[in-house]
This record gives sequence, C-alpha cells and structure tokens, in this order.
Amino acid sequence: MNTKNKNQKNKSRRAFVQTTAMATGALLTVPMGVERMARVNGNQKLKLALVGCGGRGSGAAVQALTADENVELVAMADAFGDRIERSLKGIREHFDGDKKIDVKEKNRFVGFDAYKKAIDLADVVILTTPPGFRPYHFEYAILNDKHVFMEKPLATDPVGIRKVLATAKIAKTKKLNVVVGLQRHYESKYIEIKKRIDAGMIGKIRGGQVYWNDAGVWTKDRKPGQTELEYQMRNWYYFNWLCGDHILEQHIHNIDVANWFIGDYPVSAQGMGGRQVRNGKEHGEIFDHHFVEFTYASGAVIASQCRHIPGTMRRVDEVFQGTQGSVEVGKGTISGLDGESKYKYPNKWGEDPNPYQVEHDRLFESIRSGGVIADTENGAKSTLTAILGRMATYSGKKITFEEALNSKYQLMPETVTWNSIPPSSPDENGYYTIPTPGKTKFI
Repeated sequence: MNTKNKNQKNKSRRAFVQTTAMATGALLTVPMGVERMARVNGNQKLKLALVGCGGRGSGAAVQALTADENVELVAMADAFGDRIERSLKGIREHFDGDKKIDVKEKNRFVGFDAYKKAIDLADVVILTTPPGFRPYHFEYAILNDKHVFMEKPLATDPVGIRKVLATAKIAKTKKLNVVVGLQRHYESKYIEIKKRIDAGMIGKIRGGQVYWNDAGVWTKDRKPGQTELEYQMRNWYYFNWLCGDHILEQHIHNIDVANWFIGDYPVSAQGMGGRQVRNGKEHGEIFDHHFVEFTYASGAVIASQCRHIPGTMRRVDEVFQGTQGSVEVGKGTISGLDGESKYKYPNKWGEDPNPYQVEHDRLFESIRSGGVIADTENGAKSTLTAILGRMATYSGKKITFEEALNSKYQLMPETVTWNSIPPSSPDENGYYTIPTPGKTKFI
C-alpha cells in the first residue's frame, strides 16, 4: 500500500472512531495477553450478528471484534438499509484489513423482521436497536441458543420488562452468556469504590444524589414523503414506545449505580417533571427534565435528576451519604463524617481499561471458558426503576415498584410492520400529546 492510500485509510478509520465514540465513550482497545490469544486462536470461529446499525451498534461491533481474535461479523440487520451500509463501511475502515468482516450482501437484512434472519446465522448477537424492540429480539436470540450483548435499557414498558425477566430464566437454564451495556459494572473506579462500600467504609447508605444533566441529544428533521412511522423510527429518541424518555435511555446508568451500591431496588418513587425548553414538534412527546425521589426498603432515599436543557449546569455523577461517611464517584473520593479523606481512586486518566471494551472482553472470555455471565435480571430491574421514575413524573403520583412491575401499561406493540400506525400520532398542527401530571394515569 502506498503512503498516500495508507494515510487516507488511517484518516477514515480515525473519523469512524470519533463518530462511534460519541455513543460509546471511546473506542480504546485493551491489549490481549499472549496466553489468552493462544487460547482464542485454538478455538472455533464465532459468528457475530449485529442487530441495530446506528452509532452504538457500530461501536459495539468494533469492540466485539476487538475482544476475540477468532470472531467474524457475518450478518447485519436494521429497519433501514442505508444504516447497514454506513455501519459496515465504518467497521471495515476501522479495522483496515486487520479483521475479517464477511457480511455478504445477502446477509444484510432490512425491515422489522430482519433481526430473525441475522440472528439465525450467528453464535453471538449484538442487540442495539431502539430499546422498545429489545424484549422481542432478546427472546428470539435466547430461544435460538445465542449468546447476547444487549444495550440498555431493556424495555420501555412493564409488559416488556416481564418478557425480559421470563427470558432471563431461560437463558440461565441454557447456560447462555448475556452482558448488558450498563458498563459502570465493568469500570475499574466503580468496582473499587463498590468494594469499599461493601467493606463498610461509609457505613450504611442513607441517601444520595444521582445526575444526568446536559444539553440534550440530536433531533432528526421530518423529510418530504416520510410516513409518520418512518419519521418516528428515524427520530426515535423522542417517542416513548421506542425510547422511553431520557430518564430511561440515559439516566438509567446513574439510577442503576444507586441500586448496585445500595444492593436493592426501590420500593416506591414520587417526582415531578415537564418540558420547558425542548418542546418543539421535533421533540416528540418526552419531557426535558425529571426529578424523582426513590425510596428503598432500608429507608435510604435517592434524589434523581436528569435534564436536557442547553445553558444549564451539566453533571453526570453519583453521590452517596452513609452513616460513617460519603462518596463522590465522579471524583473517586470517599470521606469520613468530618470531611477528611478516607480513600481516593488513583488518577490514571487514559490508563484504565475502557469499560465499553471490557464488557465484550468478559463476554467472549466467558464463552470460551464455558462460564456464564447473567446480567439480565439486574438490567431489567434497573430498567424498571427508571420506568417507575418516568411513571411518577408523568402522573405526579407515588407509585410502588410492585405496582410498576405488575402494570398492564404497554407502549410497544407486539409486532410492527411498515403498515403499522405508531402508538403516538401528531395533531393537526404536528404536535404530540404530552403527559400531564395529575391527569396521566398508569396503574
């Protein structure tokens, strides 16, 4: 290869990494030790299918191919063909011939039933479509004996959660590995702080604050000739049947940390929210701010806040107060009641393994060694915790975890085709119905 062509390929590869890093945090690789590489090279090739070919799906495919020396991407599925082609091009450019990407044209499946065709060809599947589809794609993968990496959240409604929990039991019986993209469970700083909490360094957690406050995410303009369904599928973040609102799609990470560190799930939630700034037609039906109090059986209360408003305080973090001290996870610090430092996570910026990569490393290590990773139950219950928070802010009512779990409230249709009418439709002026606290009901 001449120098000019090589530089062009490197430039394309860097551009792809930068694009997918927006969804994954970064695409840093974790070098494999010689012993591990020898073991992988001595085992059979694993076939990989990608279902959901957006930025996060493309990043996850890169990480899966990086995690194991003998894995091959053989099938891709998405509702839109252009997304498959863009994703495949980026993945190929990223590896620049280092890995074998063998997705024949006949194995690029388009449409709402495309996931079945892709999953059928694989040993391991990546599920990264909008989360409303997750329960159905996960069920099909497990019933067909596939190991799974799936992004959070795992559903957008309680009906979906119950399906995921039922499928989780089948996955355990079949000894299938399932990793859920709540990557803080695979991040060194969080793991080390959790060990110290479990050892009693801050005593019993009595309260905390968890945050996902930022300016918000992308919107997609409506194109001439688009059906309502295609528009919502392209602009999926703003429709609850597909996304579940940003308290679920993003803030689940921080809510999950609260559950993890406390070692339980809340018994109830109450809160408030609305849309004050991001309230255009392009913002669909979701709120731009939520504030929820989650109460746990121990009496601990976690104050949860998430906001999508430009020009406001930006913070993504978790803070906890215990009977013997406190934790600020973002700073990596543990302090006593007097404020004196008890622990500081070493500042190793750029040295810690990328948790997005570690998720896939652990998944393939477990598959190769005959182990079982079972992330699904926690992923489902943390998803339900965020749904519970959304129910509380939309309704203005105090709702229990059990009420949410047993609710018949269903956003996601059992089946979707291009002839389907979306669950949400705009009025004659192009605006969608917005939940109204005091009037909106879920139970």
